[in-house]
Amino acid sequence: MNGWWRYMRSLSRSAARYVSKLSNKIRRRIDALSSKRELSGAQGKALHFILTQTGDVFQKDIEEEYGLRPPTASELLKKMERNGLIRRESLPEDARMKRILVCEKALCYKESVITDLTELEEELLRGVSEEDLEVFFRVMEQMMKNIS
Repeated sequence: MNGWWRYMRSLSRSAARYVSKLSNKIRRRIDALSSKRELSGAQGKALHFILTQTGDVFQKDIEEEYGLRPPTASELLKKMERNGLIRRESLPEDARMKRILVCEKALCYKESVITDLTELEEELLRGVSEEDLEVFFRVMEQMMKNIS
């Protein structure tokens, strides 16, 4: 497709615009769910990720999972620490590496956070076939690769 046609299509149907609109809708929904628990949406998502992991979790894992830059992830984790959701513990073999551990307060939210995000995922995927979902993931992965 030449540049002119791409430009004309972008006026009415832009992939970036659609992704942005969906992202905003998801973020607003997560913020609404999280506000029931006095968490920000970002804290709720990070907490969900941490609670569902079976091994050790580090800041780097949060950065990779959500595509965050180190300062953004660091600030998020600091807020979660101040809110009593997590604590960070240095590894004996490398004090610079800090394992993220959940606090009792976070465990109180575990069931509701997992339920809310599972229900959101089910709502998002209602009416979407497995084949369409596979195409969606392939396209999204290619788009992320394209702009990396």
